[in-house]
Amino acid sequence: MLNALENINYARIASAIEYIKRNFKKQPSLEQVAEQINLSPFHFQRLFTDWAGVSPKQFTHYLSVNYAKKVLAEHTATLFDAAYQSGLSGTGRLHDLFVKIEGMTPGEFRSGGKNLRINYHCSPTLFGLVFIASTPKGICYMAFVEDDKEGLDELMKLFPEASYTNASDPIQQKALGLFSGQYQGPQKIHVHLKGTDFQLKVWEALLKIPMGKLSSYGKLADEIGNPKASRAVGSAIGDNPIAFIIPCHRVIQSTGTYGQYRWGNTRKSALIAWEAAKVNS
Repeated sequence: MLNALENINYARIASAIEYIKRNFKKQPSLEQVAEQINLSPFHFQRLFTDWAGVSPKQFTHYLSVNYAKKVLAEHTATLFDAAYQSGLSGTGRLHDLFVKIEGMTPGEFRSGGKNLRINYHCSPTLFGLVFIASTPKGICYMAFVEDDKEGLDELMKLFPEASYTNASDPIQQKALGLFSGQYQGPQKIHVHLKGTDFQLKVWEALLKIPMGKLSSYGKLADEIGNPKASRAVGSAIGDNPIAFIIPCHRVIQSTGTYGQYRWGNTRKSALIAWEAAKVNS
């Protein structure tokens, strides 16, 4: 339960978020937002980052890019239109923020991955059927599924205009080797990820959890320098697009209970037990 000061701070941050959401097209400065909730810019910056997991400036950038995505999705606006309507200074700024936040250029987003070649394949594992997809850069998607249609449907939501080939390749086979006990460590597997700075930071922290070990949401928040961002960490973990390789199954609640898992709590328990047995054998 929040104490009195935490309740006050929560109300302040909620008010700041609403103000930024209403005014992001004007790209309000740190000083302008801080003034709205009667805090110094320094105090506000620190408080907002602790509670939201990102800085006020980063939050404003995310809102701008999300709005630009909606504009570009209509396929009638130019990049200049998208930048102008999002409150950005020009197409160069739009390009930079898109690459930083979305891992692709505005043009690539609008094309839905039109020039991207993706191989996909379904393979049986000890823990059920795995749908795995790769680009020349590395694994871009991996999930436990009931059938290949389920996996392909989800993948196509991410890259609706990419070209797809139902084929296995060496990149996929190297990743699938992890399930047969040929543990090489995630650093040996190339991945093709896109995400916000915060998501990438959380996923990088997940990769540092050794096989057979567990961490908590709170500990992970501490490790990325945002001790009060446990909920945001949990959200980033839930958005992990690459099962097992990025080991979100190794994160449990501080009480010791396993908590939720995108691909099923029973599977999470099985993965944890299997890894512990491998390490201790």
